[in-house]
Amino acid sequence: MPDNAPLTVYRDEVRAEWVDYNGHLRDAFYMLIFSFATDALIDRIGLDDAVRKARGRSIYTLEAHLNYLHEIKEGTPVRVDVRLVAHDAKRLHIYLEMFAGDGAEPVAASEQMLLHVDTDGPKAAPFDADIEARVRALGDAHAALPPGAWQGRAIGLPSKARG
Repeated sequence: MPDNAPLTVYRDEVRAEWVDYNGHLRDAFYMLIFSFATDALIDRIGLDDAVRKARGRSIYTLEAHLNYLHEIKEGTPVRVDVRLVAHDAKRLHIYLEMFAGDGAEPVAASEQMLLHVDTDGPKAAPFDADIEARVRALGDAHAALPPGAWQGRAIGLPSKARG
């Protein structure tokens, strides 16, 4: 995949223990799959387990939005693509889409704000120079991508439906 395309960072299969009483992927496990994908992204930018332990650094999730778009069932292969929407010295704004196999339409989407932390505090900390360089390169590669279809959505009822 070209550098300026969303990265496929995670692949799995819907496991039996992830399925609910309707035979569908249970809602919490969509987030688990996105969490595994976020871990893969963190490794990709150079913050793998060894580096996190050696440097006393980690990534915390500050906020996550999840859109359930299509049900999927046990045994369905899934892949997660991620794009870096924005970043600063301490934060990553990411957008993830989950697909059934090599399908073109997402079955779920998530938008997340992640924070780089010094685990001794814990407290927010700027990315180390090598990590920041990888983040910047990924951000530059993704800068020309169009916004994700489910990116930037707010939850709420239309104003006519309230009251």
